[in-house]
Amino acid sequence: MAAPHAVSGVEGGSSEAELILSHSSTGDVKRPQFGTRFLTDPRQVFQHNAWDNVEWTEEQEASAKKKVLENSQPLPSEKQEEYDSRANEYWNDFYTIHENRFFKDRHWLFTEFPELAPQCSLNHESHSEVSGTDDSQQGSLDQEQRREAAALSHTDGDMPGSSATYRILEVGCGVGNTVFPILKTNNDPGLFVYCCDFSSTAVELVKTNPEYDPGRCFAFVHDLSDVEANYPIPDGTLDVIVLIFVLSALHPDKMQASISRLARLLKPGGVMLLRDYGRYDMAQLRFKKGRCLSENFYVRGDGTRVYFFTQDELHEMFTDSGLEKVQNLVDRRLQVNRGKQLTMYRVWIQCKYRKALVQPPETQD
Repeated sequence: MAAPHAVSGVEGGSSEAELILSHSSTGDVKRPQFGTRFLTDPRQVFQHNAWDNVEWTEEQEASAKKKVLENSQPLPSEKQEEYDSRANEYWNDFYTIHENRFFKDRHWLFTEFPELAPQCSLNHESHSEVSGTDDSQQGSLDQEQRREAAALSHTDGDMPGSSATYRILEVGCGVGNTVFPILKTNNDPGLFVYCCDFSSTAVELVKTNPEYDPGRCFAFVHDLSDVEANYPIPDGTLDVIVLIFVLSALHPDKMQASISRLARLLKPGGVMLLRDYGRYDMAQLRFKKGRCLSENFYVRGDGTRVYFFTQDELHEMFTDSGLEKVQNLVDRRLQVNRGKQLTMYRVWIQCKYRKALVQPPETQD
């Protein structure tokens, strides 16, 4: 369930690798910056397509709050129930219409989430062998070694990737715009990537992609909000879980339980990586009356739904799931349509939360 507003800039467009993340309300220090395009003279706003780390004025924030309040009257409960019960249908329709033409591959992933690249494999025995190689060396890892590892990754009666030494799961994989860049970039022979989506149409598009390699990847249909549904992966076996513009598609009442269920899949020391919509993002301000389901939760014209988070909301969900904060940052970006002389303020939140290496002892009743 990737986000349908990606085409209008949700993914950051061509400047994704220059993402700038500012101070968070949870106390993070600003990390080294990858982008350096700062708007110091408002008269120059249309000189570039995007500006980094744009701080809002009090007037801008007040205007955004007013706009959200104006369009916050929720739809009747029967309409809300309809959108909830037909969610799978709406996402299947979306991917049937757009197939794999809608989203750009997320090559910014390795800048923002180096845990997905081979030199940063957490808890990986071959880490030292890979970390000192450059890009050309990474691309020339012994092909025979990779084939042998792929062949071992399926064992009769075992889960897919049972012999892998580094396991990544992407939830809400859509048509594979995160999965395939990972598989192309990370040539670690011990890597295995699992990916799932609510939409069976999306999963089928992943499986029929020429780059899909069942020796290194396993795609399956799964409803993140159904915490009783089993994953094809035992608890405590994943190094990384990736959530890119997917948690926002769930009903808010189901988010906490879904994150807690995912947290059980992580190894001690494993991390959960999230990037999603922040409060007062342009996409939220564009919703008209008749699209609000509940506070900060909306339905798009195609029937898919989206929530807009604060950092504190996400922090509470992750920590209530027993995870420790590594990063919780807000990315405020000003995107510009120079042809139409329009400015668009984007707000995204990026999080990394880790499962403690030493788990607290279970308390007995």
